[in-house]
Amino acid sequence: MSCPYADRCGGCVSRQKTVDEYQKSKEKNFRQILAQIKAENFEFGKPIFVPDGTRRRASMAFLRKKGKVVLGFNEEASKNIVDCETCALLTPKLNEVLPFIRNLLNEICAIPFKAKKKGKKPVQTYLEGGDVWLCEADNGIDVVLEFDAELELDHRMVIFEQAQTSESVIRISHRRKPDNEAEPIVEKNAPYIKIADTFVYIPAGTFLQPSKAGEQALVSLVLKYLGETTGKIADLFCGVGTFSYPLARNVKNKIIAADSSERLLDGFRRSVNKNMISNIEILTKNLFKYPLDVKELQGFSAVVFDPPRAGAAAQVAELAAIPQSERPEKIIAVSCNPGTFVNDANKLIEGGYKLVEVTMVDQFIYSNHSELVALFTK
Repeated sequence: MSCPYADRCGGCVSRQKTVDEYQKSKEKNFRQILAQIKAENFEFGKPIFVPDGTRRRASMAFLRKKGKVVLGFNEEASKNIVDCETCALLTPKLNEVLPFIRNLLNEICAIPFKAKKKGKKPVQTYLEGGDVWLCEADNGIDVVLEFDAELELDHRMVIFEQAQTSESVIRISHRRKPDNEAEPIVEKNAPYIKIADTFVYIPAGTFLQPSKAGEQALVSLVLKYLGETTGKIADLFCGVGTFSYPLARNVKNKIIAADSSERLLDGFRRSVNKNMISNIEILTKNLFKYPLDVKELQGFSAVVFDPPRAGAAAQVAELAAIPQSERPEKIIAVSCNPGTFVNDANKLIEGGYKLVEVTMVDQFIYSNHSELVALFTK
């Protein structure tokens, strides 16, 4: 898909290539990174390339400039914002809502904050910029406004009034920083997505796989690699339960899901309870600092882990230390960073596990980033 901003926008560094050129170079770079794995006999699965125009989640920057809002993505290696009317990466529904977002930001930025004294004179200030997080849920668009300022009554009124003008936007929230909890300002409906035929409520600002197609590809690979293995299964760095729900559909499985975000897991628990899923147990645990230890890992048939870009070094060290006779039959690694996956894979291989196959999933289209799913056996 062509894009009028491709020569400046930093989101698609490879869009100038043909689809064939891009996919071949992406796979080549992926294999070069994985050449650092200390095993020679593992297989590469057929790469999965997610189509363009499927991103359901995006973060856009905005800036108030000469009284008008610039909304878009940063230039490559720059703080300059490319003003984007549309984005070829995004789903049609997200593109359709961009004019509403632009108008909303113009309205918010036009309202002064309460005047503060500077010397002897009161000085009015305005919102100068920030970020907007967009997510297409299955029942509408979820919006999180992010800027380091408290919303005043006039700002809240504008957000409420503008929200009524959009049928597709169902929730608008605000937070001051990325790690802050987002405060819903208006919620017409609770956003949800369907995972394995389960309605899953999503908290404002929560992490989801960037695309539904990418999510389905990852889930399919995890289930393929799991095969006929059943029993007690760990879903580590579980997030909203992307893998827990499909794993739990087999009543022979007991899923132990763990992550560090209590707010995220609270939504997960509510969805599990609402859907009366009895074979998922949820633990709040910082797996970077306090991974499941050797004793806690005993008795699992399989372990699935999907860490952030930093990898799962502490957890992998515990998996590698499990005595041979008590190890899980399979370990399935999901990673959005092939570089840190190499470190995790080498640790497992040094510990005696066998890397069987790695499959690349390209849902970060036209970027340098790749995702993967890998199977290890004992």
